[in-house]
This record gives sequence, structure tokens and C-alpha cells, in this order.
Amino acid sequence: MSKARETVLEIDLKALKHNYEYIQSKLNSNTKTLAVVKAFAYGSEASEVALFLQNLHVDYFAVAYINEGIALRDAGITKPILVLHPQAINFKTLIERCLEPSIYSTKILKEFIAAATQEKQNNYPVHIKFNTGLNRLGFDKNDVDNVVAITSETSSIKVTSIFSHLAESENLKERDFTRLQIERFKQISDKFTESIGYKPILHLANTSGILNYPEAHLDMVRTGIGLNGYGNSEEENKNLKPIATLKSVISQIHNIETGETVGYNRAYKSEGSQKTATIPIGHADGIGRQYGNKKGFVTINGEKAYIIGNVCMDMIMVDITGINCNEGDEVIIFGNTPNASQFAQSANTISYEIITAISQRVKRLIISD
Repeated sequence: MSKARETVLEIDLKALKHNYEYIQSKLNSNTKTLAVVKAFAYGSEASEVALFLQNLHVDYFAVAYINEGIALRDAGITKPILVLHPQAINFKTLIERCLEPSIYSTKILKEFIAAATQEKQNNYPVHIKFNTGLNRLGFDKNDVDNVVAITSETSSIKVTSIFSHLAESENLKERDFTRLQIERFKQISDKFTESIGYKPILHLANTSGILNYPEAHLDMVRTGIGLNGYGNSEEENKNLKPIATLKSVISQIHNIETGETVGYNRAYKSEGSQKTATIPIGHADGIGRQYGNKKGFVTINGEKAYIIGNVCMDMIMVDITGINCNEGDEVIIFGNTPNASQFAQSANTISYEIITAISQRVKRLIISD
């Protein structure tokens, strides 16, 4: 990879291929893979990532909202796309663009049947979500009979899959709870399948479920953060490669003396002679104020440089005292070392938050060789 000359997020497709193949190595040959590419493919570049994965023969995609699915269709994605949180106001558009809704409540089910009927659909694919313990979205286990009854009264839709979501699959101290969720889902899916007379696709495992609970792989698995290079444990992170590297450059170097302050609100006060570097990235780019005041750090020529003072909208200032560097030198915010998980930990958060927060004004650079 070339040295950065501006703030840029590099997306390494070779690393993406490695992660996809590693996840595939954990599955039986007949288990389908659904790639979750919501939130700009976890802050990277959804169209490029999805097209690359489609060429790797991924079976399904998932997004959070309908507009994300439309963007994938416009980019040339032909594989099925599950919309995890569709809104009724967009059902007509969803159908027009051949997107597949997650149906999680009686209200949404009836509204989608009405929309599909109005659009003269026959056996339109829907995915029925059940809540097994996350308590976020989904039908209750006691809703099976009602869902079967409603879906059996129409030919406008057909249940393509039944699914749920694990709450603690990354936390091996919560094995009992995860196994309880797996058992609940088995009971629900067995009853549902028997009632409708055919077997839809069953899927339950997220990335951590893939890695920690082979018994939860079922017919299909869903992975998003794993494709991006994070396995939700330090051990599994060693087997994956972060696909995104956030880089910038040193804009200016300052020499400050004892008692001088840095940045807004004079949040940092020097206790001696120091050198600081100003870098063109800030909270408008996804580096929140929580990383200021020596909580977060960047890497310059292999050395840690802690963020000092408050993070500005478009800039951060870092302490480069003792670091051999010059204006124009490359700065690594996160990538392989530190990775996004390690960077996020400095502010007591997680990799998901930092990588999905990177603003769309940051240039994306696709690395394919």
C-alpha cells in the first residue's frame, strides 16, 4: 500500500477474501453464507465490498434499511437481499427492487401482505424473525400459530426463512444463555416447519455464533464484522485480517513550552517543552471527542502519539515529543496495528462503533492487489 498524502480509508479486498475463506472453512459445504453489508458495509464501501463478495459466490446479502438495498441493486447486486428493519412506507419500493423483508410483528406482517397483494405478487419471499432472548425485534414463541394462520390465508407471500439473533455468542461465560437461545429457536422452527408443511431456510448464527457454536450454523449463517476482520475475541482476531486502514498525514508541527495549552477549551496544558502535530481528521470524520485528552492515540513511524486536548471537528492534535517525524509524514489511526478494536478500547467502546462512524467525506481507496 502506498503512503497516504491525505486522510483516506483504504479497503483491502485481499483481506476481505481471506476473511471470507476463513469463515467458509468453519462451515459445512451445504451451509449458505449471508454477508451483512449494512451501514456502508460496516463503514467501508458497500457496493465494492458486495460486488467482490458476489464474485466469491456468497449466497445472500443483508442490509438494515431499504435504501441500502436499493444502492446495492443499483451497483449490480443480483443475489437475494434481506432487509432487516424495513418500514411499511417503503414496501412498494422494496417489492419493485426485489428486496426481501424481515417480518417481525403482526402489524408489519399484515401491512406487507396488503402491499404485496396490491402489487399483485405471488409467493413473494419474506423472512420471519423470532425473538429468542435479544428482546429487540421479533415474534414471540407463542406467536407461531398466529403467524402460520395469517401466512396460510394468502398466496401473495411465502416464508423463505425463519431466523433469530444471538445476544451473547461472543461471551463464552454466557454459554448457558446462548444454548438456551439455540434450543428456543429449534423448538420454534420445528413447530413452524411442521405447521406450514415445508422447510424454510433456518439461520441463527452471527459471526461469533459461527466461530463458537457450530451447532447453530443450521442452513445459513450471517456474518458482517467477521468479513471486516474482527472475530469478537483476541484469539479469533489473529485468524482474520482487518480490511480497513484509516490513514492521514501530519499537516503541521508545533513546538510548545511549559504552560501553553492546546485546542479548544484549553483542554490540554503542557507541563514542559513538547512537540505537537496537527492531523486533518476530527469528529466530523468519526473520531469522537471521547478519544481526546490522551485516551486515543495514532501511530507515526511505528510510534504511539497520543491525542491531546479536545478532538476538533476537522483536526486532532497529538503529542510527538521524541518521535522522529516531519510534516507530510503518514499517520495510521487504525488498521493492522493498532486495529479498530484496540483503538476503540482506548475510549471504552467497540470496533463496530469506530469503523461504522467513519464519515462518508473520508475518501475510500480500494486496494485489490
